[in-house]
Amino acid sequence: MAEQTESEKERVLIFDTTLRDGEQSPGATMSLSEKIEIAMLLDEMGVDIVEAGFPIASEGDFRAVAEISKLLENATVCGLARSSLADIDRAAEALKSARSRRIHTFISTSPLHMEFKLQMKPEEVIEAIHRSVQRARKYTDDVQWSPEDGTRTEHDFLCRAVETAIKAGARTINIPDTVGYTAPEESASIIRMLKERVPGIDRVVISTHCHNDLGMAVANSLAAVSAGARQIECTINGLGERAGNAALEEVVMAMRVRGDILPFRTFVNTKKILQASRLVSSATGFPVQYNKAIVGKNAFAHEAGIHQDGMLKHSSTYEIMRPEDVGIAESNLVLGKHSGRAALRAKLEQLGYNIGDNRLKVIFARFKDLADRKKEVFFEDLIALMQTTPRDADDAHLRIKSLCVACGSESPRRADIVLEVGGDELEATAQGDGPVDAAFNAINALFPHEAKLKLYQVQAVTEGTDAQATVSVRLEENGRMVVGQSSDTDTVYASAKAYVSALNNLVQRRTKSAPAAASASAG
Repeated sequence: MAEQTESEKERVLIFDTTLRDGEQSPGATMSLSEKIEIAMLLDEMGVDIVEAGFPIASEGDFRAVAEISKLLENATVCGLARSSLADIDRAAEALKSARSRRIHTFISTSPLHMEFKLQMKPEEVIEAIHRSVQRARKYTDDVQWSPEDGTRTEHDFLCRAVETAIKAGARTINIPDTVGYTAPEESASIIRMLKERVPGIDRVVISTHCHNDLGMAVANSLAAVSAGARQIECTINGLGERAGNAALEEVVMAMRVRGDILPFRTFVNTKKILQASRLVSSATGFPVQYNKAIVGKNAFAHEAGIHQDGMLKHSSTYEIMRPEDVGIAESNLVLGKHSGRAALRAKLEQLGYNIGDNRLKVIFARFKDLADRKKEVFFEDLIALMQTTPRDADDAHLRIKSLCVACGSESPRRADIVLEVGGDELEATAQGDGPVDAAFNAINALFPHEAKLKLYQVQAVTEGTDAQATVSVRLEENGRMVVGQSSDTDTVYASAKAYVSALNNLVQRRTKSAPAAASASAG
């Protein structure tokens, strides 16, 4: 049989839920500006549907969906809603400015969820499905419905629920593997069963939403597509509750590389995948593991001699895709202290960053400072600068003016700091178990708070003793989780800046309305 051309392959829609399900990862809360930046990149890279949030969950979620709705030019903007009419009305209000809008409503259908979570009878659930989908159709023709815990739902009842949603007007039926329980063949068989048994299923798009609790989210998603699903719900870096979701970069590249057995296509510009991965990692403070498929640091690295020999002879001996296809630049992007602003901009553009003159001015100043302290500035250093330079640094409530630490085996570990707090310069000296602990204690003395340190993480950006360290700090206060990041060749100074960055984010969070009590998940 002749190989299909790209245009002949069947289209699979990519539904990205990084900003909704991804943000439900403990500690992965993102600011409005970060959500907007991620949504704009997803729109630019060709994602079909962006689930921007759960509007009734909080004022912050509502505002994020509303603002993103105003900005996206290509992708459909989606808001999540439970089956309650208030949820649906709130989602519709948030989406009213979208060029293309979708309401995604859901209710649990498994015996376990209906009895213990909903405390509803099956007939009550059927009524709620019909009522909620019809309500959503008042606002848009593009309604998606999901049976939460769908893969653990009895097949007869699942068919009945799906048929009810279709009759009420749903155009997309999403089957979530909410707890990551299914396996590839079972995932495929559920889709085949629905296609065979549900009247009208041929008029809707079948979607799949798989969690990764058993490490099979991507395999289950692709199995569902092979059985007839034509939409995959996924996230950048596989972000999501518990063990996460199917990773966008993995499902997209699997269909691209293995088009012989997965004859499907997406409209995702894969050359922006690495940029999206780094942006989400930076916004959430969740590092990408080195051996992560597609976007991990080692995904295209070869150390074994036999592999290196093969690569030198022909790259396809050990690489099934080209690094440039996912946006990985060559690692020989080296700049120095004599490089100018134009060269820096050109290198940043090669890495996928298009920035204005004002932001370039800030980045260039930090680059020159770094170049004075490092022999060579590599592309990893530039990425770290981009990820750890806040856009609103001029509005920061806290700012480090100077820091001096003393440490060693004999002397007490001490930190002397001058901190600008709300425009006033304050000084403090504090001791600690080490220089980082002492620096944090000195900051706390000048800016007391009740936040608890949930994560302190250091990563070397490049190799060598002059390498930059990227530090991530996560704080939690009264249920609010914030992340701060910074990079510097001085690890202690980078740590203090990351801590201050997190505190600045905490100050911003305090000014926002408290989240509403509503909290649920479709996936």
